[in-house]
Amino acid sequence: MEIRQALTFDDVMLVPAASGILPTDTDTATRLTREIELGIPLISAAMDTVTESALAIAMAQAGGIGVIHRNMPIAEQADEVRKVKKFEAGIVVNPVTIHPDETLADALRLMADHRISGIPVVERSSRRLVGILTNRDVRFADDPRQPVADLMTRDKLVTVHENVSREEAKRLLHQHRIEKLVVVDEAYRCTGLITVKDIEKAQRYPNACKDEHGRLRVAAATGTGADGIERAEALFTAGLDVLVVDTAHGHSQRVLQTVNQIRRLSNYTQLIAGNVVTADGARALIEAGADAVKVGIGPASICTTRMVAGVGVPQFTAIVDTVAECRTAGVPVIADGGIKFSGDLAKAIAAGADCAMLG
Repeated sequence: MEIRQALTFDDVMLVPAASGILPTDTDTATRLTREIELGIPLISAAMDTVTESALAIAMAQAGGIGVIHRNMPIAEQADEVRKVKKFEAGIVVNPVTIHPDETLADALRLMADHRISGIPVVERSSRRLVGILTNRDVRFADDPRQPVADLMTRDKLVTVHENVSREEAKRLLHQHRIEKLVVVDEAYRCTGLITVKDIEKAQRYPNACKDEHGRLRVAAATGTGADGIERAEALFTAGLDVLVVDTAHGHSQRVLQTVNQIRRLSNYTQLIAGNVVTADGARALIEAGADAVKVGIGPASICTTRMVAGVGVPQFTAIVDTVAECRTAGVPVIADGGIKFSGDLAKAIAAGADCAMLG
């Protein structure tokens, strides 16, 4: 048996060298997957003590991304994803709407469930815009059976088309002293919503990680087998950006089959798979359809900088071994685990990782 040398983060040091780069000139942008970039190389772990919608929102605003854990019912996890996707958007695509014949009680329930203060009112069959119902319209209404048609604002509705610029949207919101612009198509059907709050958030977090619609990006975890596939389908429907097939041993037939099946479900959602610690494991996941490979002894950063019960490969060497294989395929590497100090993050990146997952 030939036993080669393998290194943990504690076994290596970074030697300072001459630099002409100032901290203010530093670019921390990196790739998360084949198609998604991050502003900072940090991902929060899919642990029930770490990431749900609140942290996923904060991570995306800072330029990173959060992975919502799967230790909850499928519907609940999908709701956590929706909370992130609805939190901030350049344009809220397919917003919550209501029909004129529905009641005040229906409207108040929708506002409470989705934590919104305004709802476009559309015709039931055509989805043509006929009004908007805001907090101002319902503030003093006391009959829960009163129809929305009697309460909504219907005159002089301010609408825009989808290609409106942010500056033009701001100008219209200020000019008309309103908080919401309804986006309509050529047939005057409601297709989106622009709010003052979303514009303010965008200005406050200019480096946030967002999708092509201006919504914060979010990732979520799933497992293997039939339950993993069912969970993936629900998360895709909720608008997920990145699915993480999160397992302790990614180089196994069951994981590879699941990755392959999920890859066929969606061409939009990016797919991260792991964990692996060898080049062979990384190659197998890439061939199965992974858009990024997670490297570490186990999921959710359970690995330490030392060997766990004599199983696995020390993290620094595991990263070095997998990076060469992933670079050939153009697939990013995520270092999952082993990071106890800020210097360990720098060592992970120096070893070739594109970003790191932290618990």
